[in-house]
Amino acid sequence: MNIKPLADRVLILPAPAEEKIGGIIIPDTAKEKPLRGTVKAVGNGTKDEQMILKEGDTVLYGKYAGTELELEGEKFLIMRQSDVLAVIEG
Repeated sequence: MNIKPLADRVLILPAPAEEKIGGIIIPDTAKEKPLRGTVKAVGNGTKDEQMILKEGDTVLYGKYAGTELELEGEKFLIMRQSDVLAVIEG
């Protein structure tokens, strides 16, 4: 896969959804979309907004942020850097 987001956009691989909670198996229809993922590619930023995120960052994003796309059987999100709420460090 060789995708380069444009401008201030980032490509994110969402973390897998929780399969079990306390021994209870959650059906696919009841699973919450993950709000956390790993940055796989970043754009160059714009003249007004420098790209702060980098490949490999683990981030939190809004519930309805981004556009879903499927590449080579994997589901990704592409969104603006401003839609990312936080970087998880550590």
